[in-house]
Amino acid sequence: MGAVDSADARGGTHTDRSAGAELQALAVQLRRVNGEVNRLVHAFAHAQGLHATDVQALAAILDADTPLTPGRLREHLGLTSGAVTACLDRLERSGHVRRARESADRRVVHLYYEPTAKAAARSFFMPLAGAASRAREAAGPGEVEAALRFLGRLNGELSRIQAPPR
Repeated sequence: MGAVDSADARGGTHTDRSAGAELQALAVQLRRVNGEVNRLVHAFAHAQGLHATDVQALAAILDADTPLTPGRLREHLGLTSGAVTACLDRLERSGHVRRARESADRRVVHLYYEPTAKAAARSFFMPLAGAASRAREAAGPGEVEAALRFLGRLNGELSRIQAPPR
């Protein structure tokens, strides 16, 4: 993307930004977003008496297209079965999730985010939603759609990366 005029984070433009510099700037911005979201996640975890991993589990349960099983959650989080069981035990005790056995096959357990706990999370993260809304409103025509396409492709690429064995 060498000879492209693009706006930087401060609103200025750079002409002839090299692909390397563009990737570096992107990495910095992604780390900053990740850091700010993690700060809020840790505050929510602390306020709820949970671990940060518990909040990651809640996000996975919330974002899943179909009800997650403990096994799929284990794969998503990259944890051991025992660690997922301990996480789900904490989340169930604190009223955030419930486990339900599948009626057709009693061995299958589905995980559900409890509506009252979901409402508490929604209330806590309302400032994050407001910040996203303000940033969206300031975006030019097509910027949000382009960002969503890019982030979707990036997430697809990241999901293919295998963590090195420990």
